[in-house]
Amino acid sequence: MATITLDSLGARVRSPWAGFLLRRTWRLLVSLAALVTAAFAMIHLIPGDPVRAALGTTADPALVEARRQSLGLDQSLPKQYGDFVGDLLQGRLGESIGAQMPVSEIISGRLPATLQIAVPAFVLILLIAVPVGMTAAVLTKDGRGRRGELVFTGVTGLLGAVPEFLLAVGLIAAFAVAWPLFPVASRGGADSYVLPVLALTVVPAASLSRIVRVETLRVLGEDYMRTARAKRLPARLRYLRHALPNLLTSSLTLGGLLFSSLLAGTVLVENVFAWPGLGTTIVQAITEKDYPLVQGVVLVYGAAALLITFVVDVAVAVADPQSTVRGS
Repeated sequence: MATITLDSLGARVRSPWAGFLLRRTWRLLVSLAALVTAAFAMIHLIPGDPVRAALGTTADPALVEARRQSLGLDQSLPKQYGDFVGDLLQGRLGESIGAQMPVSEIISGRLPATLQIAVPAFVLILLIAVPVGMTAAVLTKDGRGRRGELVFTGVTGLLGAVPEFLLAVGLIAAFAVAWPLFPVASRGGADSYVLPVLALTVVPAASLSRIVRVETLRVLGEDYMRTARAKRLPARLRYLRHALPNLLTSSLTLGGLLFSSLLAGTVLVENVFAWPGLGTTIVQAITEKDYPLVQGVVLVYGAAALLITFVVDVAVAVADPQSTVRGS
């Protein structure tokens, strides 16, 4: 009997859109299944007893056994895996060993704080990187502005190489200690958001602006841009109506990857600024050996990255129906 895969099934669907969505959805589901399995295995690959490690070596054996039973760790691995998947399908992520409360409640309470700095940073990165990269490309195309090109590549290369946690410490030293313009740490008023958002913005904006410049130079060399110049269209129309839309496909792809990396990058920045988000939560959970909580945060980060990639793939296919993404 022949084996029918989702890819072969998608190839048989007459509508290109139906086949594309079928293949992408299948890959998303397979990736999510792999993520869930890896998260489940994580707690069982840790040497020793995770409950004993979390409660301490001096904890009462009866208490340790009771916690193991409440977490289902006394069951067989297949039974634990089935219960784990069943709980996930119902929106349950287990119970924290330390806090003794549902992991989903802890994450739902901390996730908004992470998004409150990640989303503004993402928007600010695009608002900075795209205009700067396009402007640098226009000023340095056809070998012009060699000095400006060296300054641009030097500054962006230097900023792009600075670790985010080191940049965060530098911002605190400069604008919270030397010049006390903003709070040193913790979440408070609107001014407390400035330094964490900047710490998340500078490095990705510098790196993305370099990529936008290269992509803009490629677009400016296309035939339709030469035609637009031959028609003596104003520069504003050439760049905004013809160049910018053709940067959309690569910008969407890079933007999705960028937002995924931002969620992970918040771990370091949140801990520098004592920001009460998922970043500080996972570090505290690792320190306290609260493995169910670590497991839940890893699942949230991983699922967010996969879903963002899926949405970006669909958005790219909508923006550019002839792209290889849609035909893959």
